[in-house]
Amino acid sequence: MKFFVPAAKDDIKAEKVYSAIASSVKAPITEKRIWQLQWRDNEIDIEAEVGKPLPSSFQSGKELVLAIFDCENLYKICTLSRGGVKGEPILVEKNVQSAATYFTESDN
Repeated sequence: MKFFVPAAKDDIKAEKVYSAIASSVKAPITEKRIWQLQWRDNEIDIEAEVGKPLPSSFQSGKELVLAIFDCENLYKICTLSRGGVKGEPILVEKNVQSAATYFTESDN
């Protein structure tokens, strides 16, 4: 899967939006970018994917995941109201029950 940010019309805008979100949530910008994140929380398997709505357990309606960042000991999942424009991102502890899948291409 080639790197993208939902609603960004081209690669240049995608990079600008991604950088702005990273800055807002104090996340590093790396060459490897997360496309999908899987983790286990309270014995429930959960998955978040860039461009798809958050799982219903987050009660965010149809809000799309804009970006997922790898931040040392945790992941930050951002939607419009959770780290994208306002609010705090969703934090997921990085452990043996979490796994990230990365975009295979990046136009950096």
